[in-house]
Amino acid sequence: MSPRETINTNGVEVNIFNNGTDYDYISLTDIAKYRELAEPNDVIRNWLRNRNTLEYLGLWEQMNNPNFNLQFFESARNEAGLNSFVMTPKRWIQGTNAIGITSQPGRYGGTYAHSDIAFEFASWISPEFKLYLIKDYQTLKAAENNRLSIEWNLNRTLSKLNYKVHTDAIKENLLPPTLSKQQQGFKYANEADRINIALFGITAKQWREMNPSKSGNIRDFATTEQLLVLTNLESMNAEMIRDKTPDFERTAKLNDMARRQMETFLKNRAGIQKLKHIEKPK
Repeated sequence: MSPRETINTNGVEVNIFNNGTDYDYISLTDIAKYRELAEPNDVIRNWLRNRNTLEYLGLWEQMNNPNFNLQFFESARNEAGLNSFVMTPKRWIQGTNAIGITSQPGRYGGTYAHSDIAFEFASWISPEFKLYLIKDYQTLKAAENNRLSIEWNLNRTLSKLNYKVHTDAIKENLLPPTLSKQQQGFKYANEADRINIALFGITAKQWREMNPSKSGNIRDFATTEQLLVLTNLESMNAEMIRDKTPDFERTAKLNDMARRQMETFLKNRAGIQKLKHIEKPK
């Protein structure tokens, strides 16, 4: 998912953001506007005063957050229900070290929560609104998965095209005409594994032995960043083969290139995320 998305549920624009983790956070502030347009923060505070709410939030945090402050949670839960009890998003976040609820500044600022928690809040607001929200969110995720599938297939195609260039270079420069087909097959596998070793640290055979229940090969399970590096490694290896670069030197250079490029991609994940979500022209 791109860093920020918006869905329209029953006439209410609901913002969603992702901070680069596996978690999507949905705006509780926007959801609360379905009930109270003028003062959505009051709706959130009232929800947080509810003992059932605190028990749900506490259970979620205990399941997902190893740094959850259980002592503060127990104290707050014991006070819940008293007329004098007050709970705000800020107090909850700071007191419990919560990760399920967060506050965002700026234009799209407000109180956000993990999708599990956001749907629970929406159910408290309106069961009908919750169902529409879940449906719209699922539609968004389905579109995202479709884009990622297209992008993944594109990168696999690029890898296959580069592999053709790669194997042509091996045939032209490394394989004597007297080699048997079986020997040629071994030579190709050796060069493919040179790339695998440089990028993944293991050969295709080692991967299969480690993952006997998985179909496909090691490259089928590569990340987008790894596939991008893979295409570059195959192109570079083909050039080094043509330049008669010794085997051991090629392996070292490929590994160095793989490490540098992966470090660069990991430092610039925001740019990779944008690349992932470029839509095809209509």
